[in-house]
Amino acid sequence: MDSISDNLDANKRSVFEPISGDKYVDIHCHCLPAVDDGPSTMSEALSLCRALVEDDICVVIATPHQLGRFSDCNESAEIREAVSVLNAELKSNGIALSVMAGGDVRVDERICQLLEVDKILTLADGGRYILLELPHQSFIDIEPLLIELSSRGIESIISHPERHGGLSGEPKILLKWLKHPVHLQITASSLLGEFGSKALESAWHLLSSGLAVLVATDSHDLSGRKPSMKAAFERISSQLGPAVARLVCIENPSRVLKGCAIAPTKNILISSDKDKEL
Repeated sequence: MDSISDNLDANKRSVFEPISGDKYVDIHCHCLPAVDDGPSTMSEALSLCRALVEDDICVVIATPHQLGRFSDCNESAEIREAVSVLNAELKSNGIALSVMAGGDVRVDERICQLLEVDKILTLADGGRYILLELPHQSFIDIEPLLIELSSRGIESIISHPERHGGLSGEPKILLKWLKHPVHLQITASSLLGEFGSKALESAWHLLSSGLAVLVATDSHDLSGRKPSMKAAFERISSQLGPAVARLVCIENPSRVLKGCAIAPTKNILISSDKDKEL
């Protein structure tokens, strides 16, 4: 697994550098035990990790909730330690999965200051990407935060925008955000209809329009929030073509892990549409 310094060096690599391999990288998963609303015990965490491996995921970024109702816990040092313990348990149990540290960070005006004092985490602890979760109860324009993060060389990834009801009524604001170094991450199970018809419709709109460039599991457990990356990949391949599926499920998540630039999907979508016309 690449070290943090390797991740930072990789920032210089081209967006067009090919990513090898057919295994998935999951950049958003709640797999650490007893830290948030994911697994309660190590046994449950190991069961979830086995399911991730069965879903052809080889690397997962553990993203426990940070800030919001978890403001007084889940700080960076605690998460790194929990990741280290889980990796040791995975190795001793013969589970072929590597876990990296990250966070599912609730939008907060203090984020940049908290990054400076190492209280919250970027994805894979690499310093380039941060996963941002919008508040569920209300809609706010986070452009000032996105600009501030960008000024510090950090690109924002908005988690599951298809599941935020407020965004559907504010398409112009979403497009305004995307003028900055901002990326949208769709939940795999949203593409399968598991979060309802509105999330299903929004997820496919964001993906087919080229606005969303990443797919992740956002798995929490094996009941209502289990991994479904393989099924999402197959559905995307059927609807938008295998090149798009590979980019959003394999290549771009791998770029996040390695600290490389995320590639757009629009050129592939245009080529796919032309092929259909022929």
